[in-house]
Amino acid sequence: MRIVSLLPSTTEIVFDLGLADDLLGVTFECNYPPSARVGREIVVGGMDTKHLTPLEIDELVRRRLAAGDELYRLDEDALSRCDPDLILSQDLCRVCAVPSGDVDEAVARLNCRATVLQIDPQTLDEVIDSVQTVADASGVPERGRRLVESLRGRLADLAAATDAARGNHARPTVFVLEWVDPPFVGGHWVPDVVRAAGAEPVLAIPGGRSVPTDWEAIAAIDPDHVIVSPCGYDLAGAMEQARGILDRLPPRAAVWAIDADAVVVRPGPRLVDGAEAIAAALHGPSVTGASALPEQVIQRLR
Repeated sequence: MRIVSLLPSTTEIVFDLGLADDLLGVTFECNYPPSARVGREIVVGGMDTKHLTPLEIDELVRRRLAAGDELYRLDEDALSRCDPDLILSQDLCRVCAVPSGDVDEAVARLNCRATVLQIDPQTLDEVIDSVQTVADASGVPERGRRLVESLRGRLADLAAATDAARGNHARPTVFVLEWVDPPFVGGHWVPDVVRAAGAEPVLAIPGGRSVPTDWEAIAAIDPDHVIVSPCGYDLAGAMEQARGILDRLPPRAAVWAIDADAVVVRPGPRLVDGAEAIAAALHGPSVTGASALPEQVIQRLR
C-alpha cells in the first residue's frame, strides 16, 4: 500500500497503525512523530505565518478566503512521484488543509489510480472511528480494532477516575479559547475532550465549527477554568499568547495554556492524551496514575 497523508492527524494515525513504511507523502505541517517528514515527499505547502500576530493571521486568512484563494498548495509533481494507492484528505476546514475537491481534480489530471478518502470527524467518537476507517482502507483492520479498543478503554478508565475524584461535587466549568485575537470558542471535538476530562465545557459548540466570540461573553459565563489552546501553536506559543490576555480573562478563573497542536485541535489519537492531561490539571495527577502534571503539554499561568 502506497499512502499519502494530506493531514497531520492522519499522518499520526498512519504511524500509530504501524504503516510508516507505506507513507510516502505528507504535508509541511506533519511534525509528529518527529520523523514524519524524514525521507518523504512534501505534497502540501502553505503560508509562513510565523512572523505574524494572531490578529494578522486571522485577517490574512479572511482576505484570502474572501478572494477565493486557497491557503494550501498541492504539489502535483510530488504527488505524482508518490504514485499513491490511498490519499487521506478532508473537507472539514479550508483553514486546515487542501480541500478534497482540489485533490480529486489533481488525481484526475494526473491519471492517478489512488482512492481519495475523506476523513471529516466532527466529534471525539468520530475521531476514534476514523482510526478504524483509515485502518480498513489501508488493509490492516485488526490493527485498527486494537488501537480503537485501546483509546476507548483509556477514555472509560478516565471517566471512572474523574468521577471518583470529583465525588459529589459538580463538574468544573471550562472555557477553551481556540484563538485569542479575535477570541474563538471551542468547537467540533474539543467540547467532547473537555467532557472526557471530567469537566463541563461552556460557551462551546459541540460538533460544530469554532466561531468568534467577545471578551464580554467570556466574562459573563464566569468559568472555573480557561484553557488557552490556539490552533497551530505548541505549548510555548500558547503560553506566550495566554500571558498577553490574562487581564481580559475572568478574574476568578484558573488559566492554563496547552499544546494545542499536540493534544487538542488535530483530530487524531492524541486527543485522548489531551483529555488525560486536562483531567490531571483539573482533578489532580492521580486520576491518570501520574505522579506529576505532564508539563510538556499543559501549564498553569494563574
